[in-house]
Amino acid sequence: MFFRRIAIIGSFALTTLSSAVAAADGGALEGRLRSAADRGDAGEVRTLIGRGAQVDARDGQGRTALLIATHGNHVDTARVLIDAGADVNAKDAIQDSPYLYAGARGYLDILRMTLAHGADLRSTNRYRGTALIPAAERGHVDTVRTLIDAGVNVDHVNRLGWTALLEAIMLGDGSERYVRIVQLLVDGHADVNLADSNGETPLQHARRRGRFCEPASRPSCGFIVTAAV
Repeated sequence: MFFRRIAIIGSFALTTLSSAVAAADGGALEGRLRSAADRGDAGEVRTLIGRGAQVDARDGQGRTALLIATHGNHVDTARVLIDAGADVNAKDAIQDSPYLYAGARGYLDILRMTLAHGADLRSTNRYRGTALIPAAERGHVDTVRTLIDAGVNVDHVNRLGWTALLEAIMLGDGSERYVRIVQLLVDGHADVNLADSNGETPLQHARRRGRFCEPASRPSCGFIVTAAV
């Protein structure tokens, strides 16, 4: 009986130790996965996934390996992770997701991958804005076009009271890329009369800034917006 108890205790201890080692190895794998994603080492990422690393494990900031790869615009690495089932909508502590971050930064290849793998077009960032709003504000023409074509709501209002059209006019520099973005939004049926929290419309903002103006022969600002009224 004594030796049987020793054997049972020994077996239990061995099982517990094996579980602890497996858990520790798993945690180490996930840490290595995120490090490889940060470096853009697609081959190492693929190897670690093959060894059992959990693709959506998070670090202390709530970031997954895919979000980390997206930060560096590591397209091949992001592709490996997405193909392995990584969540394109998984948000970190500051409400960034791979989809939202790629849209905001104009990382078009990764954005398109997220759109093809279930990106939530209604998801919002910490400013309660869609991916389209920062893309418009930062002048990412192709990203704006892609998001409009994907079906993102062009009239979504963030917590500042601004739409993508308002941000492009108010925060853009009036250069050609912003003219193109404003045109894309207007062509995409953005509401040109949707005012900000102060009651000012996109047209009023355009006129005040002297941007998006007609030729000198017909000097009235906001011609792109006016054309759609």
